[in-house]
Amino acid sequence: MLHSKIINKEREDILVSNAEKFIASSKFGASIYFLGTVRNQNDNKTVTGITYDVHDEMVIKSFEEIYNEVSVKLQIKDKAVFIEHIKGYVKLGEISIIIAVACKHRDQAYVLSRYLIEEIKKRSPIWKKEHYLNEKSEWLKGNKIKSN
Repeated sequence: MLHSKIINKEREDILVSNAEKFIASSKFGASIYFLGTVRNQNDNKTVTGITYDVHDEMVIKSFEEIYNEVSVKLQIKDKAVFIEHIKGYVKLGEISIIIAVACKHRDQAYVLSRYLIEEIKKRSPIWKKEHYLNEKSEWLKGNKIKSN
Protein backbone atom coordinates (compact mmCIF):
# COMPACT_ATOMS: atom_id res chain seq x y z
CA MET A 1 0.00 0.00 0.00
CA LEU A 2 1.62 3.22 -1.20
CA HIS A 3 0.65 6.88 -1.17
CA SER A 4 3.06 9.22 -2.97
CA LYS A 5 2.52 12.86 -3.84
CA ILE A 6 4.29 16.12 -4.63
CA ILE A 7 2.86 18.97 -2.55
CA ASN A 8 2.89 22.37 -4.25
CA LYS A 9 3.57 24.70 -1.32
CA GLU A 10 1.67 27.56 -2.97
CA ARG A 11 -1.56 25.51 -3.05
CA GLU A 12 -1.51 23.23 0.00
CA ASP A 13 0.38 22.20 3.11
CA ILE A 14 2.26 19.01 3.85
CA LEU A 15 0.55 17.45 6.90
CA VAL A 16 1.66 14.70 9.26
CA SER A 17 -2.00 14.01 10.04
CA ASN A 18 -2.48 12.76 6.47
CA ALA A 19 0.37 10.29 6.96
CA GLU A 20 -1.08 9.12 10.29
CA LYS A 21 -4.45 8.41 8.69
CA PHE A 22 -2.94 6.57 5.72
CA ILE A 23 -0.73 4.11 7.64
CA ALA A 24 -3.12 3.48 10.55
CA SER A 25 -4.04 -0.21 10.73
CA SER A 26 -4.40 -2.83 13.45
CA LYS A 27 -2.50 -5.33 11.29
CA PHE A 28 0.74 -3.41 11.81
CA GLY A 29 2.64 -3.34 15.11
CA ALA A 30 5.18 -0.64 14.27
CA SER A 31 5.01 2.81 12.70
CA ILE A 32 7.87 5.18 11.92
CA TYR A 33 7.59 8.81 10.86
CA PHE A 34 10.50 10.62 9.22
CA LEU A 35 10.15 14.37 8.80
CA GLY A 36 12.80 16.21 6.81
CA THR A 37 12.93 19.87 7.86
CA VAL A 38 14.88 22.94 6.80
CA ARG A 39 17.82 23.57 9.13
CA ASN A 40 19.54 26.91 9.76
CA GLN A 41 23.12 26.03 8.76
CA ASN A 42 24.77 24.33 5.80
CA ASP A 43 28.44 24.52 4.82
CA ASN A 44 29.03 27.31 7.38
CA LYS A 45 26.30 29.46 5.81
CA THR A 46 23.22 30.75 7.63
CA VAL A 47 20.20 29.37 5.79
CA THR A 48 16.86 31.20 5.83
CA GLY A 49 14.93 28.77 3.62
CA ILE A 50 15.06 26.37 0.69
CA THR A 51 13.27 26.31 -2.63
CA TYR A 52 12.65 22.78 -3.87
CA ASP A 53 12.13 22.09 -7.54
CA VAL A 54 11.08 18.66 -8.74
CA HIS A 55 10.15 16.87 -11.92
CA ASP A 56 6.75 15.75 -10.61
CA GLU A 57 6.13 12.70 -12.80
CA MET A 58 9.70 11.41 -12.53
CA VAL A 59 9.75 11.87 -8.76
CA ILE A 60 6.49 9.94 -8.33
CA LYS A 61 7.84 7.22 -10.63
CA SER A 62 11.03 6.99 -8.56
CA PHE A 63 8.99 6.72 -5.33
CA GLU A 64 6.95 3.89 -6.88
CA GLU A 65 10.06 2.06 -8.12
CA ILE A 66 11.74 2.29 -4.72
CA TYR A 67 8.56 1.07 -2.99
CA ASN A 68 8.16 -1.85 -5.40
CA GLU A 69 11.72 -3.10 -4.98
CA VAL A 70 11.44 -3.28 -1.18
CA SER A 71 9.54 -6.59 -1.26
CA VAL A 72 12.47 -8.28 -2.96
CA LYS A 73 15.50 -6.37 -1.62
CA LEU A 74 14.36 -6.08 2.00
CA GLN A 75 11.89 -8.97 2.11
CA ILE A 76 9.20 -6.67 3.54
CA LYS A 77 5.96 -7.58 1.82
CA ASP A 78 3.26 -6.43 4.22
CA LYS A 79 3.65 -2.66 4.63
CA ALA A 80 2.05 0.76 4.31
CA VAL A 81 4.18 3.61 2.96
CA PHE A 82 3.32 7.31 2.77
CA ILE A 83 5.71 9.68 0.94
CA GLU A 84 5.08 13.35 0.26
CA HIS A 85 7.66 15.92 -0.83
CA ILE A 86 7.31 19.70 -1.05
CA LYS A 87 7.71 21.74 -4.22
CA GLY A 88 8.36 25.45 -3.68
CA TYR A 89 9.79 27.65 -0.93
CA VAL A 90 10.09 26.19 2.59
CA LYS A 91 11.00 28.27 5.66
CA LEU A 92 13.31 27.26 8.51
CA GLY A 93 11.87 24.44 10.57
CA GLU A 94 9.16 23.61 8.04
CA ILE A 95 8.71 20.10 6.67
CA SER A 96 10.07 19.32 3.20
CA ILE A 97 9.41 15.56 3.17
CA ILE A 98 7.31 13.10 5.12
CA ILE A 99 8.01 9.39 5.01
CA ALA A 100 5.70 7.30 7.16
CA VAL A 101 5.87 3.52 7.24
CA ALA A 102 3.94 0.80 9.02
CA CYS A 103 5.02 -2.83 9.24
CA LYS A 104 4.29 -5.86 11.37
CA HIS A 105 7.55 -5.50 13.35
CA ARG A 106 9.70 -2.55 14.49
CA ASP A 107 12.93 -3.82 12.91
CA GLN A 108 11.18 -3.88 9.51
CA ALA A 109 9.81 -0.36 10.02
CA TYR A 110 13.23 1.09 10.92
CA VAL A 111 14.98 -0.61 8.00
CA LEU A 112 12.25 0.37 5.55
CA SER A 113 12.16 4.02 6.62
CA ARG A 114 15.94 4.38 6.34
CA TYR A 115 16.04 2.60 2.98
CA LEU A 116 13.34 4.86 1.53
CA ILE A 117 14.99 8.17 2.47
CA GLU A 118 18.45 7.06 1.33
CA GLU A 119 17.17 5.83 -2.04
CA ILE A 120 15.05 8.96 -2.56
CA LYS A 121 18.14 11.12 -1.93
CA LYS A 122 20.13 9.07 -4.47
CA ARG A 123 17.55 8.55 -7.18
CA SER A 124 14.80 11.15 -7.23
CA PRO A 125 15.07 14.30 -9.39
CA ILE A 126 14.68 16.86 -6.60
CA TRP A 127 16.76 20.05 -6.58
CA LYS A 128 17.41 22.46 -3.70
CA LYS A 129 18.12 26.17 -3.84
CA GLU A 130 19.31 27.47 -0.48
CA HIS A 131 18.54 31.04 0.55
CA TYR A 132 20.97 32.75 2.94
CA LEU A 133 20.92 35.49 5.55
CA ASN A 134 22.89 37.80 3.25
CA GLU A 135 20.00 37.56 0.73
CA LYS A 136 22.08 35.47 -1.67
CA SER A 137 21.00 32.04 -2.81
CA GLU A 138 22.47 29.10 -4.70
CA TRP A 139 21.41 25.79 -6.17
CA LEU A 140 23.11 22.96 -4.32
CA LYS A 141 25.11 20.35 -6.12
CA GLY A 142 23.10 17.13 -6.04
CA ASN A 143 23.90 13.51 -6.56
CA LYS A 144 23.90 12.08 -10.01
CA ILE A 145 20.58 10.32 -10.37
CA LYS A 146 21.12 6.60 -10.04
CA SER A 147 18.82 3.97 -11.39
CA ASN A 148 18.40 0.68 -9.62
